[in-house]
Amino acid sequence: MRAVIYCRVSTDKQTQETSLERQKQELIELAANHQFTIVECIQEQESGYSIEREGIFQLLDLFSDKKADCLLIQDETRLGRGNTKIALFHQLHKLNIPIYTSYHNGKLELSEADSMVLQIVGIVEEYQRKIHNAKIKRGMKRAIESGYDPSKNLSNQHKAPGRERKDFPIGEVIRLRQNNLTFAEIASTLTGLGYPVSKATVHRRYQEYQNT
Repeated sequence: MRAVIYCRVSTDKQTQETSLERQKQELIELAANHQFTIVECIQEQESGYSIEREGIFQLLDLFSDKKADCLLIQDETRLGRGNTKIALFHQLHKLNIPIYTSYHNGKLELSEADSMVLQIVGIVEEYQRKIHNAKIKRGMKRAIESGYDPSKNLSNQHKAPGRERKDFPIGEVIRLRQNNLTFAEIASTLTGLGYPVSKATVHRRYQEYQNT
């Protein structure tokens, strides 16, 4: 597998440089023991409570772009602390990225508490998706009841994804608004029909039309 090495210390004191180098050497040995290919070695001096770290953005980009397959860290605290650690564990789990540590000399073993929190986060996220989908269905139902005909959009299905697909029919916004749909419901309806747009954008375009 292709591995990313991530090393972190919390301060920029010169004495911490030896800690970074020690982490790096431990993880190079770990990669060799598991026959991993190292594609990137990221080192930074930042607080573990901060999620706005350049090194974190860099490693997430590598995984999102499918340029690496696993993450190597000294121990879980090197990745982050507190809520930041949980958020990063969750993000890496969603990307299907296994984590290996030199402390465990293999795959990271999460504590029972961390595992429980991640399960709760996953459940909450699933319910958020269900609520979002329910809002789209509700907006669509109200739109159809108000006379909206989704079949009129079938002629646009041959278009490739791009800027044109992000445009939305302002005429329908006006008509649905006249039928007492809220801007949030209109936005959900348009999103469900392939026009990803926010409530704020719908409101702004509607105001622009009103002022013309």
